[in-house]
Amino acid sequence: MRETGSKSSSMSPCAACKLLRRRCAKDCVFAPYFPSDEPQKFANVHKVFGASNVNKMLQDLPLEQRGDAVSSMVYEANARVRDPIYGCVGAISSLQQQVAILKSQLAVAQAEIVQLRVCQNNLSHLVMNGMILNGSATATPTTTTITTGTASSSPDNISHSG
Repeated sequence: MRETGSKSSSMSPCAACKLLRRRCAKDCVFAPYFPSDEPQKFANVHKVFGASNVNKMLQDLPLEQRGDAVSSMVYEANARVRDPIYGCVGAISSLQQQVAILKSQLAVAQAEIVQLRVCQNNLSHLVMNGMILNGSATATPTTTTITTGTASSSPDNISHSG
């Protein structure tokens, strides 16, 4: 019996050989990257790049780089199927526009935060210096004396000294 992952004539052919209707050899260059249970993966790559070109590209690369190359080809092929004109570039452009919009929104939010902090600091400073009385700010600190004993709140009952 052979190791798992290797292809033999008794095993299911890889997605590439299945689509191309050929026998999957045990040294098939597609088998490690296009398993039989993911037929659409190779179908899109074949549609965009062609099986012969993919075969040449993979054979020209060292084994350790083939997996990354296949991932890139699959990504580009899927993007081309979704957007035949722009492919990956369309997706990248869309994402860049979203980033620009989000940066702008972030800048506005940060400016609002700065403005609110300045207002809060000014308000805190005025309160600490005793400059806020009866809900309004005054230019100079004053003391207020309220006389009690009457229910009316006429200006005669409040005296200001300053």
